[in-house]
Amino acid sequence: MTDKEMHISIIGAGSWGTALAAVLGQKHQSVILWVRSSVLCNQIQSTRENNNYLPGCKLPPTVAVTNNFAEAASGAELIILTTPSHAVRQTAAQLAPFVASKTVIVSAAKGLELASVKRMSEVIAEEIPAAAGQIAALSGPNHAEEVALNQPTATVVAAKSRKVAEYIQDAFMLPSFRVYTNPDIIGVELAGALKNIIALGAGIADGLGFGDNARSALMTRGLAEITRLGMAMGANPLTFAGLAGIGDLIATCTSVHSRNRRAGLQLAAGKTVAEIQAGTSMVVEGIRATMIAHQLAAKYHVEMPITGQIYAVLYDGKSPKNAVLELMTRSRTHEVEEVALNNLIWN
Repeated sequence: MTDKEMHISIIGAGSWGTALAAVLGQKHQSVILWVRSSVLCNQIQSTRENNNYLPGCKLPPTVAVTNNFAEAASGAELIILTTPSHAVRQTAAQLAPFVASKTVIVSAAKGLELASVKRMSEVIAEEIPAAAGQIAALSGPNHAEEVALNQPTATVVAAKSRKVAEYIQDAFMLPSFRVYTNPDIIGVELAGALKNIIALGAGIADGLGFGDNARSALMTRGLAEITRLGMAMGANPLTFAGLAGIGDLIATCTSVHSRNRRAGLQLAAGKTVAEIQAGTSMVVEGIRATMIAHQLAAKYHVEMPITGQIYAVLYDGKSPKNAVLELMTRSRTHEVEEVALNNLIWN
């Protein structure tokens, strides 16, 4: 099968789904973007632009737009799920009747399921068992606003099967969009979900007027606790030093495009979670991810002090200033004790 013959379906027309449609439509002749809202679907069809989520991004003529599931998914060799994490299970269940046994499915949602605390690839496999061996995760420092402008971007695709990962790599690779493969789907998915928690903290730090020192420390120690949890859950620690880990963490903690950092700024200004969620049409994944990570830390007996303080701000009414104070006055510890290097240092 050549690239031009590949039929690609993108399920979800938020900013990320729209950006991927614009990019893949430059390379492939048959791309379908599924839009949940019939009103938005009609608007995109008539203007070739998603004014709700990614204004200014014109879709190429190779991209068809529909809100009919059967039309979008039937016969697709590659299906990309870009819906928010809380909608992935329901969406996958709707997709199941149209998925062939050879269909490759890519999860592009950066989150975990609240009810089950499962990763997105696990959720998809449960709802579409026929495709269980053909599921991958796409993650990395990929702001939709920059991808849509064809600005240089690197990403990582993770799958248990090397063949599946390289198939997706070939499908996505463009001069402005470079794709790396990784066999560690656990680490890639956890990194993509958990970095949103640290981005909330970065927004809080910025909102409180702290400087580069505080932000750098927060990101570094945040990555340390994400890595601890990832290793406890079976991930490769090297994944967290790559695009899905430190790469995405830097982008999400520092960018003006980051909705999680923006939510942190609002928390520092005194807004409640309800007020933040009511003020945006987009999902702030870090709010839900904090609750899930709090549960996982307890389940796997992993220390996650930053996550714990952000949880207290979000769900216990703790003031951001007090949360920072508690982090700074914790009992003294060693930076590298988590990776069992103390004996190498002190002996």
